Amino acid sequence: MYPFARTLTIALAERRKPKLGVYDTHVMEMRCWPVDIDYFFEMNNGRILTLFDLGRTALAIRIGLWDVLKRENWGLVVAGSTVRYRSRVRPFQKFEMRTRFLGWDNRFFYLEQAMWRGETCCNHALLRTGVTKGGRLAPVEDVARAMEMDEVSRPLPEYAQGWAAADATRPWPPEF
Repeated sequence: MYPFARTLTIALAERRKPKLGVYDTHVMEMRCWPVDIDYFFEMNNGRILTLFDLGRTALAIRIGLWDVLKRENWGLVVAGSTVRYRSRVRPFQKFEMRTRFLGWDNRFFYLEQAMWRGETCCNHALLRTGVTKGGRLAPVEDVARAMEMDEVSRPLPEYAQGWAAADATRPWPPEF
């Protein structure tokens, strides 16, 4: 089940915190609860993706995107992601989730997220996202303008550019 209570608690808490710059890293302390684990007694990979949703929501609130989404009647969508899982998160362990906006290309916005337990990076996600307007992707320039940002992104890191280029070679729809 989606963690609606956790989402509401985070949203209310983030509203009271100072604004962040678009390229600042959002940091959120969290804990792995029993509802987050699977039958191996570790955080479930699906739950990790769900908690990353919460991190992106928190970032959107802090950078002012959430208010723009409400004002313009826009939505958010994940258009692609890749995740590396490297260290288990066990029940009741505390961890830190970091979320960072990397920039955009002619169609999508790119973010990265990671969960850290002390000096150990437990997992890392690279995401391609979009803002939706009337059920379709809104032009990135429109979103940048509404956010009062430069309409040209700073350069994406090489690994994000490489990932986007590699993903563009995949057939769609898949051939099976």
